[in-house]
Parts: sequence; structure tokens; C-alpha cells
Amino acid sequence: MKATIWHNPNCSKSRAALATLESNEGIDLEVVQYLKTPPSKEKLAQLYRDAGMSPADGLRLSGTDAKERGLVEADPDTVLDAMIQNPKLIERPLVETEKGVRLCRPSDVIQDII
Repeated sequence: MKATIWHNPNCSKSRAALATLESNEGIDLEVVQYLKTPPSKEKLAQLYRDAGMSPADGLRLSGTDAKERGLVEADPDTVLDAMIQNPKLIERPLVETEKGVRLCRPSDVIQDII
């Protein structure tokens, strides 16, 4: 099974999800450090859609100015544009497999898609 994780190595939840994926035999893993290589707006929209979330649900609020910028109440395109311009606004980790997409917070939700 192929799995892609949008990963931040400084995040404990992201490291936990990555460890789970790495310990699972048979997973062809792609690790994308999204702060260095952010997803396109289209890809990010698809990830949230497939996860059953809105872009606002995927906003990182801790350590960002998302609330101050009004992004929590903003329309999806505005939120996605802000995330692409400043990937720090993307909550992590997002994991995609053929079984679906999850924002792995808490990290045990990864079990739904592996």
C-alpha cells in the first residue's frame, strides 16, 4: 500500500504517525516535509475533501496568527490561499493512503487508513 505523510519533524504527533507508518511492513511510504515543499492548493483541497473536513478544520491555530487574521471564519479559498502562502498554517500530520485521508490528531486515527 502507498502512503504519503505531510510531515513536520519538529512535531511529536507527526513523528508518531511517521513511526507507525514506518513500522508497518508493506507500506510504500512517501514523506513530504510540507514546510519545505507545500502541497498545491488543489492537492490540499483534495486532501481535506477526502478527509471529510473543511480547510478551516485543518488550520493550525497554535503558534500561528490564524485567529487574528480571521481565517477560522474565512471562506475555503481564502484559507487554502493562506495555507499555501504560509504552510505553517497547515495542521499536521495529514496522511493519505488508498483507504482515505486523515489528519492524525490524535495519532491513533491513522489506524483507520492503514
